[in-house]
Amino acid sequence: MIVHCLQHVPFENAATIAVWASKHGHTLTTTLVYENQSFPDPASLGLLAVMGGPMNVYQHRDHPWLPDEKTFIERALAAGTPILGVCLGAQLLADVLGAKVAQNPQIEIGWHPVRSTREASSSKLFGLLPAEFTAFHWHGDAFGIPAGATRLAESKACPNQAFEYGGRALGLQFHLEYSVDSIEAMLAHCADELVDAPFIQNPDRIRAGYGHTATTYRLLERLLDGLTAGTGKQR
Repeated sequence: MIVHCLQHVPFENAATIAVWASKHGHTLTTTLVYENQSFPDPASLGLLAVMGGPMNVYQHRDHPWLPDEKTFIERALAAGTPILGVCLGAQLLADVLGAKVAQNPQIEIGWHPVRSTREASSSKLFGLLPAEFTAFHWHGDAFGIPAGATRLAESKACPNQAFEYGGRALGLQFHLEYSVDSIEAMLAHCADELVDAPFIQNPDRIRAGYGHTATTYRLLERLLDGLTAGTGKQR
């Protein structure tokens, strides 16, 4: 099976999605969308993972590759390809599905609890997760819930933390895929965003939470196993 990632900046890669893919014998491929907009046939993919990034979904002038990426995500949805969108990737997925993406009232950075909604209990994907868990966050924007999608999770700072669409597309505002190296890369490249605010943790607090990464990887495994189960073919 081919697992294909859309990567938006050099320092936000597939992270532990690559670990999961290797464990299952899948082939991991990547499009660096900031360098190349040649996308694979979405019908050939067993999973499309749309990663995070510091840009916004509406910044087409600053990032002229965004429209082409959105068109590819639309094609993947039409092909029935399982899709995982993470942070910016979830916002792109929501945008393609017609939902609004805008600045969240609070910037959310660090380790914060995520709570499942009542609707999540009936989700074949999110029902695999505990009702509350701690995940890593780094975002200023947030997505609305697309028409026909199910709101799955919330946090104190952000009411829309996850959604599921059609049982084959999942958007997560938070990062289950981040490793310690991933977070260190964010601290190195985006430290200017760590201002004094209610839901922004300082580097010491962030590093003190590194023990959570083992748990978040296990949760990621459950979601990816569920998202790619029963695809009908080994792509």
